[in-house]
Amino acid sequence: MAEPESTVINTNVKQKDPSTALVIAVTTRAIFNLEEEHKLYLEKGKEEYTRHQQANQDKPLPPGTAFAFIQAVQYVNKKILESNPAERDLFDILVLSNNSPESGARIINSAKHYGLEISKFCFVSDEDSTQYLKSHGVKLFLSADRTDVCNALQRGVSAALVFQQEVQAPSTPLRVVFDGDAVLFSDETDQIFQQQGLEGAVQYERAMEAIPIGEGPLKAFAMHLGKMRKKFGQEGSPIRTYLVTARSGRDMGIRAIRTLREWGLPIDEAFFMDGAPKGPILAQIQPHIFFDDGLHNIQGAQNVGVPSAWVP
Repeated sequence: MAEPESTVINTNVKQKDPSTALVIAVTTRAIFNLEEEHKLYLEKGKEEYTRHQQANQDKPLPPGTAFAFIQAVQYVNKKILESNPAERDLFDILVLSNNSPESGARIINSAKHYGLEISKFCFVSDEDSTQYLKSHGVKLFLSADRTDVCNALQRGVSAALVFQQEVQAPSTPLRVVFDGDAVLFSDETDQIFQQQGLEGAVQYERAMEAIPIGEGPLKAFAMHLGKMRKKFGQEGSPIRTYLVTARSGRDMGIRAIRTLREWGLPIDEAFFMDGAPKGPILAQIQPHIFFDDGLHNIQGAQNVGVPSAWVP
C-alpha cells in the first residue's frame, strides 16, 4: 500500500503504536468548521482555496462537530497514562485531508492552537483517500463527505458521516451513544421490519432470542472502546457508553442485551425507546458523539445540540 503523498508527523505529541492503539481518523471538515472555505473551494476552485488558506494560515479555524469528541478522547488518554504510564492501549488521532501540504499549514496550526493531540496529518491528493485507512490501522473514520464514508465502510472500517453543526462542548468523561440495529448490530431485524412490519419483526426476535444478533458496521470500534472501558471500575471511569435504540424493551430488548453479553461488550446504560423520539434522552446524556443510521434521529439529535454521526 502506498503511503499518502505527504504525512506530517506531529513531533510535539507522543507517537502511539498503531498495533495496540485505537486509531481514529478524522477529516479536516469533521474536526473544524470549514464550511466557508469549502464553499470557496466549490465556487472558485482549488487555487483560490489554497491562496485563502495560506493567507489565513495563522488564523485558527473554528471547532467543528467532532472537535469535542477528540478533546474528550484526549482526556481518556491522560487518565489511562495517569494510572499506568507504560500503557500502549491508547487513542491515536490522525487527520486525513485532501488539502495539499501548502494549504494544510492552517490545519496544523489550528490543531496546535487548541492543543489537540493529533499524531499525524496525512495530506492526500487522491480522489479516494480512504485507501490509506487500513495501512494506518484505523478503527473509526469520521468524515463530512458521504462518498468517503461509504468507501470506508466497504473497506471494512467503522465509519460515519458528520454533519456540520454548532456544538456545545460537553464536559468529561467521554460519552458515546450507539444506536442498535444497523449500527452496533446488523440490520437483519430492520429488514424483517421493512418486509413484514412490527409484528413480523417481534415474532422474528422471539424465535431468534437465543441467537446473538449479527455484527453491525460500528461493532469493531465499540469493542475496542469497551476494552479500554474495562481498565476502569464503574466509578470514576473516563469512558461512558450508551445504547439508545428504537427497539422496545419488552419484545425486542432481551436479544439485544444477550448479544452484548455474548460479545463481552460493556454498556453503561441502555434505553429501549419503542420508537419514541431520541432527542430528549440524548439531551439528558449530552454525549460527545451519537451514532445512528436514521436521518430523522440525527435531525432530532442536532435539534438538541448533540454532535451526531450518520452511519449510512
